[in-house]
Amino acid sequence: MEIIRLGNTPFGGWGAGWEHLLSRPVMDFAEVESRVAPILRRVRSEGDAALFEFSRQFDHLDLTSLEVPDKTLAAAEGQLSEALKTAIQTAYSNIRRFHEAQKQPVEKIETSPGVVCWRKSVGIEKVGIYIPGGTAPLFSTVLMLGIPAALAGCREVVLCSPRQHPAILYAAHLVGVTRIFRLGGAQAIAALAYGTESVPKVDKIFGPGNQYVTTAKMLVAKEGVAIDMPAGPSEVAVYADDTAPPAFVAADLLSQAEHGVDSQVLLVSQSERMIERVLAELQTQLPMLPRADFARKALENSKAILVGSQQEAIDLLNAYAAEHLILAVENAEAVSEKIINAGSIFLGNYTPESAGDYASGTNHTLPTNGYARAYSGVSLDSFVKKITVQHISREGLQALGATIIEMASAESLEAHANAVRVRLSDERPSEIGPAEAVS
Repeated sequence: MEIIRLGNTPFGGWGAGWEHLLSRPVMDFAEVESRVAPILRRVRSEGDAALFEFSRQFDHLDLTSLEVPDKTLAAAEGQLSEALKTAIQTAYSNIRRFHEAQKQPVEKIETSPGVVCWRKSVGIEKVGIYIPGGTAPLFSTVLMLGIPAALAGCREVVLCSPRQHPAILYAAHLVGVTRIFRLGGAQAIAALAYGTESVPKVDKIFGPGNQYVTTAKMLVAKEGVAIDMPAGPSEVAVYADDTAPPAFVAADLLSQAEHGVDSQVLLVSQSERMIERVLAELQTQLPMLPRADFARKALENSKAILVGSQQEAIDLLNAYAAEHLILAVENAEAVSEKIINAGSIFLGNYTPESAGDYASGTNHTLPTNGYARAYSGVSLDSFVKKITVQHISREGLQALGATIIEMASAESLEAHANAVRVRLSDERPSEIGPAEAVS
């Protein structure tokens, strides 16, 4: 893990090496796209036949059916320990409670006398959920995506994963997923985007994945398929002062580093002593991890940055726009008020990032790679459309009509103006005078 020492100078933009300093591991998008695009084309043209072939080629699955049968789904619960089922149910309860509170009642606003406007939320009809099946069965992501989909009222929730891990199937049943397919990689994204003989086409695709999955999502988004966000490898930034236990900080860094070799972690501190103690803790904790090889490689992409002041730390963190940001400092909540770019913030020494990953209630599907500057994490709103509604009485239109006509005429859109005139005239439309008629 590289140590970088900064001077006590205020941040003034993306100059003086800051962009290079905060860069993520680089993905060769063009090279990945050259592999993914043909997969998308073949699934679009060949349907299930391409899916079976790609499952054999990439996932080493010799399938006779793509959809997970009901009997497999029913058997999943019996394959889990009572302790794990209880944990999943606890997480389900907390996640549901947090997301249910995001529902907003319809509020009718009378913008002027006789003019009433409101907005209603309507669940996206068909959504697709992708759950990776690589080195870790991310059944927690099933909860994070399936719960708000159910609360939003999505009629069809289709899940794709190359693994039939019983915890994934159990969580899918718990949240009300309607159909499950044993599909992974870019071919799963293509199936959800275009539809095949077996897999229904969806309106929006959610879920994390490797560089091939991420590229596939971005490519289908260019064709008009909605996606949750352009997410990439997981990351965390930890801002720690001398009040933070170094063992806690090291554990948080490793919790993200173990995701994969392309993950990145960032340690920011005003204390060189803290940085040294955390680095020592990393060396103590790392060998004990089953996924130490992944974490060790990720640490090679990572940095510890010594800053000169708290303001410099805040500027640096806002420039980085971390997916996960842990503020392990004495005045954590006050500092959080100055953070404008982050996917999710964790305050204090007893709020590990893994709490948000699993069971505190917030959603762990978050923007990575700096996209937190413009994107939010997944929420209930991600699964709904907001439709505006308005109703205007005759009296309301009489009061507002002159404004509409004046503005429409100024834009040379006389049909817009006449749509108001005809309603306010006691004459039939054909009797409107020449000065008021559309030329």
